[in-house]
Amino acid sequence: MPHATRTGTLITAYDQTAEENRFLRMLPASSYYRIRPYLEAIQLPKRSVVWNVDDPIDFVYFPRRCVLSLLVTLKHRAPVEAATVGNEGLLGMSTVLGADRSPLLVLAQIPGEALRIGARVFHEIVEDDASLRLLTLRYSHALLEQTAQSVACNRRHSTVQRCARWLLMTHDRAHADEFGLTHQFLAMMLGVRRASVTVAAGELQRAKLIRYLYGRVVIENRAGLEEAACECYQVVQERFLRLFATYGSNGNGARAAGDGAAVVGTP
Repeated sequence: MPHATRTGTLITAYDQTAEENRFLRMLPASSYYRIRPYLEAIQLPKRSVVWNVDDPIDFVYFPRRCVLSLLVTLKHRAPVEAATVGNEGLLGMSTVLGADRSPLLVLAQIPGEALRIGARVFHEIVEDDASLRLLTLRYSHALLEQTAQSVACNRRHSTVQRCARWLLMTHDRAHADEFGLTHQFLAMMLGVRRASVTVAAGELQRAKLIRYLYGRVVIENRAGLEEAACECYQVVQERFLRLFATYGSNGNGARAAGDGAAVVGTP
């Protein structure tokens, strides 16, 4: 059973209150300092593939500044995004439920840093740490709720509403008002034709909610974009807050609900 038996010098070098991954910030200090020595920082380039379908889940990832897209692949059609994971959560918690292979294609939507830990080590620590296990299961439930909301959203809401929602979710996690995004990539995320995204983005730009440059988007009016989005964005936010309300702060006083108004998003 792995255990963080590092010296006090190494352990205290970690500052939980400065941790950029909010899942890790929500942990009790004892759980955080137990898992932290096993986490290594990596950079995920844009569009880099984390897992292909049926790849073994060798690592569990905790995004810091990257955003990961979870895509359902189809035999004769383009992939469709089922969920996204940013610095509010983790990728690979299905190992706790006994899964050892990915059913999805996962790629880096926004490049940046993540922490990762070997899946076997993570599973063993979770088995021995009730606080980490409970938080992992709660996030698993939150991701399930996000995905369920996306099913209804993709069926019932317009491309403009879904486009606004997706931009808000990415803005929540991108750490900047400007981020890389092509019409082709957004079309794949939304499961629509590129021409439909061009029309939707054009409508949002004419309303002065966003500004589109070649391959990049700038959020100009966050409040207006929230009004343009469908109800699903706010529904997911409120459910996440309710689910993690008891994790408002850990022993170090680190906020669990996030740094700003938004806490989580899904496609």
